[in-house]
Amino acid sequence: MEGFQLQFIISVCIILLGYFFKRIKILKESDGQTIARIVFNITLPALVIVTFDQMVISLSLVSLIFIAFLFGLASAFIGILAFRSEETGIKGMAAMMVPGVNVGLFAFPLVEAIWGREGIQHFGMLDVGNAVIVFGVCFFIAGYFAKGTSKFYLREAFSPLLRSIPFLTYMVVVALNLSGFHLPGLFLETAEIISVANMPLSLLLLGLYLNFSFKKSWIPLIGKYLVVKYGTGLVLGFSLFWLLSDYPMLANTVLIGFILPASTTSVVYAIRYKYNTKIVGTIVNITIIISFLLIWLLASFVAYH
Repeated sequence: MEGFQLQFIISVCIILLGYFFKRIKILKESDGQTIARIVFNITLPALVIVTFDQMVISLSLVSLIFIAFLFGLASAFIGILAFRSEETGIKGMAAMMVPGVNVGLFAFPLVEAIWGREGIQHFGMLDVGNAVIVFGVCFFIAGYFAKGTSKFYLREAFSPLLRSIPFLTYMVVVALNLSGFHLPGLFLETAEIISVANMPLSLLLLGLYLNFSFKKSWIPLIGKYLVVKYGTGLVLGFSLFWLLSDYPMLANTVLIGFILPASTTSVVYAIRYKYNTKIVGTIVNITIIISFLLIWLLASFVAYH
């Protein structure tokens, strides 16, 4: 059995374990908030620190920041265009979820299992550009259609970005790397031990958040959203995959990165701007399942390409 296929099976087992613990009430979905804080503020930054400290920053790695940003802008335009005929509340809710993907929580544990530290480096750079989309463009779309106004306050949009521990960790370790400064060995060894917990905790968290109940009346909207999101991701992803064929890891990152699930911040924006949080939460859950299956298929395709 191929190594990455075994890792996918292990990942599925951990996700199902989280879901099983929720079903038998050993853990509650509300416990996921605590686990999420641990992942985003402790284990994920530790993984970034260890991975990026010794990284050789190349032009191809830096290009991923701009690729993610441009992909987000293109997706935002396509999303607004696709839902332009819907009533304002639906348009804002659906359009804000098309750009922006879940890299840190969803992609990192799978990427680490498939491509190791090299994969984390590439997806980490992709996440820098994606973070600007999630906290800037998605926030703007959500607020614009909810308020019916074109006012956009940069401070309000980007303050979450500047408070994001993973994003700040990216910035600091990249700056240190470029300056030639390396963190002390004891610090890195401690961070490496902590980083080991990132994959199982992230996958366990995905299982806790899985929810399969939704109303039948939501199906047309959810179906349309999935077609727009994954249609855009697959078309643009495969186009760049062939164009970047001379840079295999770069091509793989783009192909996988463009079909990652909707960002979980969509739920936060839905609460803030009074969209239907149940529909948003359901869509996020469905994209987790679809993206997981797509990554398995695309990883298999890449392995035999």
